[in-house]
Amino acid sequence: MTRPPGLSVRLKLTLSYAGFLMIAGVLLLAAVWMFLLRDRPTGDVGVLSFSNFLRAFNPRNFGPAVFGPAAVMVLVFLLVFGLVGGWILAGRMLKPLTRITDATRVAAHGSLSHRIRLRGREDEFRELADAFDAMLERLEAHVVEQQRFAANASHELRTPLAISQALLDVARQDPDSDPGELVERLHTVNARAIELTEALLLLSRTDQRSFRRKPVDLSLIAEEATETLLPFAEEHGVTLETVGDVTPADGSPALLLQLTTNLVHNAIVHNLPEHGNVRIETAVRSGFVMLTVENTGEKLSPQLVWTLTEPFQRGTERVRGAHAGVGLGLAIVRSITRAHDGILSLAPLPGGGLRVTVQLPSPR
Repeated sequence: MTRPPGLSVRLKLTLSYAGFLMIAGVLLLAAVWMFLLRDRPTGDVGVLSFSNFLRAFNPRNFGPAVFGPAAVMVLVFLLVFGLVGGWILAGRMLKPLTRITDATRVAAHGSLSHRIRLRGREDEFRELADAFDAMLERLEAHVVEQQRFAANASHELRTPLAISQALLDVARQDPDSDPGELVERLHTVNARAIELTEALLLLSRTDQRSFRRKPVDLSLIAEEATETLLPFAEEHGVTLETVGDVTPADGSPALLLQLTTNLVHNAIVHNLPEHGNVRIETAVRSGFVMLTVENTGEKLSPQLVWTLTEPFQRGTERVRGAHAGVGLGLAIVRSITRAHDGILSLAPLPGGGLRVTVQLPSPR
């Protein structure tokens, strides 16, 4: 929220306390002045000079029996006035803090939809309230995302288990069925369940950022991923092209290799039926290191591209059925990119296909 500049809370409190101190001093001087005027001779009505003031203020001119009770009354009045005024003033100044505390209690009971929305000019309390609102917004979005992810993960993990149960039920009802075929199908289903579980574990690891950063060269990682997937690309009739100079970065070599491998694998699978092409480029640009993977393929709508990084979003209209995967490839890429404080962007190519760019901070 954009706010006009305002006085800080420290300055407001300073001015308030100084103001009350000045008021107290004025009241005290006025009380003493009135006391001295009351005790002056009747004929001497002129303005008091400094010397006359000093002579009048001499304790020998009036005894403690006269000035003492009056001074006590004045001090009691100033004390009460200061306490009441300070209490009211502090309440007004700290009222925003009370709203923030109430919002914290509401959030502590599980309600993340509550917002403070503190009005007024910019100061420390408004800045704290805006930061708290932003934190609640991020927490609410994170909780919703985790709930959706948990529901999707449960569904995806239940599918291979349900298939295995169905295969076993059919085999139990048909004693003459071929056990070799049953074993082969169960092996395929089990391999898919293991692949999904490993992907979920990797996604959890990257979300927690439980890894050590080391100096790496993205160009070497891109070459390693390309060499690993070259037979797979040849099998699908896809040409791989890797370009780029030395591209230093800081991060986990294993996770960055997983990121690059996922991108290249997706580019191979989601490509043209034949004569497809995948281009992997690494570069250093204005304080960032870039990894770009482009592939030919069908034309994609911006709406579909926007959802591809969500977990279990496979984009089925452009996936070859035998290589549908578990739907976590780009979700893992996004998580690894975030864990390395990078930016992931996807853009459809005008002639068909997709461009995926990973932008990471340059090493310091």
